[in-house]
Amino acid sequence: MVFKPQTFHEQEPTVEREVPTQAVLESDVAAALAGAGGLDATDVTVVVKGSQVNLAGTVLRPQEVARAEEVALSVPGIRSVVNSITAQQPL
Repeated sequence: MVFKPQTFHEQEPTVEREVPTQAVLESDVAAALAGAGGLDATDVTVVVKGSQVNLAGTVLRPQEVARAEEVALSVPGIRSVVNSITAQQPL
């Protein structure tokens, strides 16, 4: 019996993540918040349960609270956000 090396029609095989783990989603959301414009998420914590993300902590302005929720919802795999972020400066 002769074994041939596997070929993938000149393309490298790719591994797809169908269901990202909690840690991966938390990392993705935290990275998205860190890189988002109009938002300082230094004091924001991210906890993921299933496809829901819980955001807690403080930001400087009230506009950043809504921006954090918007950014978190834009991450693939996140379907809902529980936003417990408070603003240090009132409206």
